[in-house]
Amino acid sequence: MQSNNRDGNVVRTMVPKENGVFLTWEDLWVTVTNGKEGRKSILEGVTGYAQPGELLAIMGPSGCGKSTLLDALAGRSGSNTRQSGEILINGLKQKLGFGTSAYVTQDDTLMTTLTVREAMYYSAQLQLPDSMSKSKKKEIADITIKEMGLEDAMNTRIGGPGAKGLSSGQKRRVSICIEILTRPKLLFLDEPTSGLDSAASYYVMSRIASLHKRDGIRRTIIASIHQPSSEVFQIFHNLCLLSSGRTVYFGPASTATEDLEQGLDGGIPTEEAINSLTRSYKSSEIYQQVRRQVSEICKQDWGALEKKRNHAGFVIQCLVLTRRSFVNMYRDIGYYWLRLAIYVALAIGLATVFYDVGSSYAYASIQVRGSLIMFITAFLTFMTIGGFPSFVEDMKVFDRERLNGHYGTCAFIISNSFSAIPYLLLISLIPGAIAYYPSGLQRGAEHFLFFASILFACMMLVESLMMIVASIVPNLLMGIITGAGVQGLMMLGGGIFRYPNDLLKPFWKYPLYYISFHKYAYQGLFKNEFEKLTFSIDKAEGPTNISGKEILRNKLQMEMGYSKWVDLAILLGMVVLYRLFFLGFIKTMEKIKPIVTTFMSTPPKQTTQVMVNPSIAPLV
Repeated sequence: MQSNNRDGNVVRTMVPKENGVFLTWEDLWVTVTNGKEGRKSILEGVTGYAQPGELLAIMGPSGCGKSTLLDALAGRSGSNTRQSGEILINGLKQKLGFGTSAYVTQDDTLMTTLTVREAMYYSAQLQLPDSMSKSKKKEIADITIKEMGLEDAMNTRIGGPGAKGLSSGQKRRVSICIEILTRPKLLFLDEPTSGLDSAASYYVMSRIASLHKRDGIRRTIIASIHQPSSEVFQIFHNLCLLSSGRTVYFGPASTATEDLEQGLDGGIPTEEAINSLTRSYKSSEIYQQVRRQVSEICKQDWGALEKKRNHAGFVIQCLVLTRRSFVNMYRDIGYYWLRLAIYVALAIGLATVFYDVGSSYAYASIQVRGSLIMFITAFLTFMTIGGFPSFVEDMKVFDRERLNGHYGTCAFIISNSFSAIPYLLLISLIPGAIAYYPSGLQRGAEHFLFFASILFACMMLVESLMMIVASIVPNLLMGIITGAGVQGLMMLGGGIFRYPNDLLKPFWKYPLYYISFHKYAYQGLFKNEFEKLTFSIDKAEGPTNISGKEILRNKLQMEMGYSKWVDLAILLGMVVLYRLFFLGFIKTMEKIKPIVTTFMSTPPKQTTQVMVNPSIAPLV
């Protein structure tokens, strides 16, 4: 077949079928739903190709369609987009399977508490098949680390805000390492040099360009890139230059400046410049050569891609993710340890304020016991949202790994649940004991274990609720506000501050009272404390005794037709239900989120400056 070399000459090259992926796109149009303008064209009839052993740069100003083109080629377009034209892989319409291609996102969403070696080992166990031994997986991970020049940082924690760790360039290389573990033949990179200085950018791109020398795979590499340095620009073989969704140049990167000069003289930051360049390109020999090249690639019998490679099985995924999540929670002070310290401080406060209230069985002690239970039910459970910032970071990692096919949503939910259980048990038992025993509440292991179990179930519930919030709300601050607001409504309707029969029936009684988890926590704790107790009431005719059950039924208007263990079972059932809701929301938001984002966002104004000085690498 024919292809262009670095000097722009046409040469005959033939790549073995089993050692490369040819990607072509012809007359590709992509439109997106726009809330104000109906449908807006992002890409307009673009044509091009990418072939093994070469790096293709997709360049252009902000808003020109670079990321849209990259997403369309990688099969990651959002549900709010419509696509027409042809995208062929090895001349055939076929999907990219896991392991054949990889996509490196612009943001380095990594677990900041892990070392480079740990991050790679966990990813290797998730992505590589069960048939491969652990030692072989570790060997592949170590080799990949060395391929990207990270051997000196293998035992360094990745780090993040407020935690010292890797540099930006090193983090970018870790992100690339994770995605090339499966040795993909097609690699997509979205702004791989974004946020890096010129030296780090060159080092990252040179490592990517030289991968085939280390592993022998002739990869097809496509990268969207914005304003690269001249050194980085020279690494690319071909250039696809976009402006306003149209191709103004496609061809050898080394001759791009000269070819563009033929289409336009001087720098003109106007729409006329874009139109002039587009017309010049469409009428040029370069464009005809691109079309011939696409046609030639499509005619060849390259064969179908290999079938989707296997990654770890579901059980192994759950085990690996649980272990990784447990380590992350242990090392992240803000996840549970800070909460434990605050809970202990509050428990000490409760123990001193409500010290020995359980020793009195006077009628007045009913209100005091109720105040203690109310505080525990409302405020201690409310504070569980304190772990939301750490969970949001976990969600970012989950989104990246899920979209890249490392594992599914079910494995994440199960692993997150099991890894959190030991820490939540610790938070339930230690502060629970500090608050429970000095207050003099009902003695006996059964009563305390039930008390701690209610605390545990409530915290699991709030974490499940915040998982749902994190899947819907776009940022941290709005997530905390939303989670706090939802809990506030549940408290108001949970029978804590008003007796159930005093609540307005529309909304507050039906349905909020019955779907509020505070109702069942409040009832369970009151039953645990008041059942089997008898209180004395001083009356004019003499003291009278009243049982705890009578107080619960007649005064507090609680449902006494079932035991406290049923209340606990309902809470645990709601934990499972909320996690299933999270699974459903993830599936739903995949389709809804792009549409909502498009309606809410305002497209950026595009400014184009065409540079014709050959000494300046940025062409736009």
